Amino acid sequence: MLRRLLPTLVALGCGLLALGWGLVSLQRIFSQERDDAHAQLRSRRDALAHAAEEALRQNLAKKLDESVPPLHAAVGDPLEPGEGYYINFRGYQFLPRLTIPMPGTGTPARDVHALLGARLKDGAPAGEWEPRLTRLRAVEAALAARDARGAATRVEELLRYHAANRLTPEQELPFLLLVVERLQRGPATTPLVRALLREGLPEDLGGFARASGLQRDVLRERSRFTRADFDFLHARIVRVSAALGEPTGDFLARAGEADAGMLVIPEELYEPTLLGESWYVALRGEAVYGIAVDLEAMLQPITQDMQARGLFDATGRLRLHAGGAVRPLSTLKLAVDMPQWARQEADIDARYGLKTLLVAVCGGLAVAIFVLAVVAQQRKYRFLELKSDFVATVSHELRTPLASIRLLGETLERKLAQAPEVRDYPARIVQAADGLHFLVENILSFNRIDKGRWTLRTSRVQLEELIPLLRDDLANVTNVPVHITSDLEGVELEADPGLLRMVFSNLGRNACAYNRRSPVEISIRAQMIPGYGCTVLFQDNGIGIPESEWENAFLDFYRLTVPGPEVHGSGLGLALCRKIMKLHRGDIQVASSGPDGTTFALIFNEPAR
Repeated sequence: MLRRLLPTLVALGCGLLALGWGLVSLQRIFSQERDDAHAQLRSRRDALAHAAEEALRQNLAKKLDESVPPLHAAVGDPLEPGEGYYINFRGYQFLPRLTIPMPGTGTPARDVHALLGARLKDGAPAGEWEPRLTRLRAVEAALAARDARGAATRVEELLRYHAANRLTPEQELPFLLLVVERLQRGPATTPLVRALLREGLPEDLGGFARASGLQRDVLRERSRFTRADFDFLHARIVRVSAALGEPTGDFLARAGEADAGMLVIPEELYEPTLLGESWYVALRGEAVYGIAVDLEAMLQPITQDMQARGLFDATGRLRLHAGGAVRPLSTLKLAVDMPQWARQEADIDARYGLKTLLVAVCGGLAVAIFVLAVVAQQRKYRFLELKSDFVATVSHELRTPLASIRLLGETLERKLAQAPEVRDYPARIVQAADGLHFLVENILSFNRIDKGRWTLRTSRVQLEELIPLLRDDLANVTNVPVHITSDLEGVELEADPGLLRMVFSNLGRNACAYNRRSPVEISIRAQMIPGYGCTVLFQDNGIGIPESEWENAFLDFYRLTVPGPEVHGSGLGLALCRKIMKLHRGDIQVASSGPDGTTFALIFNEPAR
């Protein structure tokens, strides 16, 4: 067959290769068109992104320059806003301010304040605090006596002593707070006492070197206090400031500043850099300056400017490319998002996809035509071979029984009266005629069922009644005894009895033909599946069917090749059995097979009764 198909295959292959080369070339053209269109859009987008990046760099540098004066002011004055500013000088971070309180739940500052207040009240000795408390009592006495000049002198003396004998912030600030609380008299408060809240002491009284007012000192030293101590000092300072009419807005705002913590600055900072998307830092001399930035807000005016100049429409927007935590400005990348461009890119891809689909369809059609042509040629030659094989097989099968009938008849005519050994010739003539009749009946039935010309004549069939008919059919098929056992008592089906008998007869004849044992054992039993149907198992003790041939055995005109003497047949028996079972909306399969025999399963979907 391959020799006959070779010229056709060569011609079709050459045509398919030529068409494939043309389709591949066409696909390359389509791909190049798509890449060029995408490159044009990408070039325009990159140009706009580059312009936006330069504008953003300039805006960031300008904003930092504008922030230097308030940044310096925040470093020198704790009451100045410090949120959003960063300055690091020689490894020490001045801004953002560290607002994390000292860990723990102790209240040493509150305890000092309470202790001193109690000693002022009860007059008990106060140890190291006694010199200060003595001077404080003297001031209170002068105020009680309405001796303003004497009170001012004693306040100055108290503060000079205090400045000369410095304490730790945990002691100093509670003491100064107590001084202000004890000596404040509203609008008539001594200027030196009032100065303790905000301005701090004059330089000749020890000011400016360390002190700058309670409000500033508490903010500056907040990390030395626990949360409870800071809240205590903060509340008392606000209360006394309100009593004296001193401003507290900036003090309240600074006390509520969120702690930005320690920013991690790269060890080698060579150029302005973005830390995450919230800080912009730059190196100036030995100090690193930084400001908190809202990149989305800074991109808005750049976007509006580009829209005003008609560089992209109102739906376009700029966004920062995702990146690492540290991004030098030289590596800053912006993306331009425009729905219009996205639609254009989608249209480009859609057109490319459509063209690719057309190329693929053409290629698929070409392959399908090639396959169909090869299959058509193969089926043509296969049909011719099957026809030839069928004619040869049927001719041989018909010729053999006919020759036997003729020979036996002639011999019977000449010798019937002369030799007793020919007395069985009539029975053998009948056997040969039965074989010929069965073959012809199989061929005719197969042809009628295959053409859809068979009309089922169904009735209620007792399967047990088919067993005697099977014995009669197999009586003259072989010289080996045939033993049939059945377990079909009470099994009844709605079926065509003639066709069921044909199925049993074909399976029985195959059991006899493909058998090397004596006697031939056939077992037929039914398995009931309540509500689903019935399965009839037809088992023999033949030579078996290889598992790879289980489905091939049911093909039209297919005959198994078995060792030993040739087995005659047309290759239609099992194929006819399957067609008959399909007519009954059932099926036949090889349930098991081996050297001990084969079991066929006849599956009836109609529940048996």
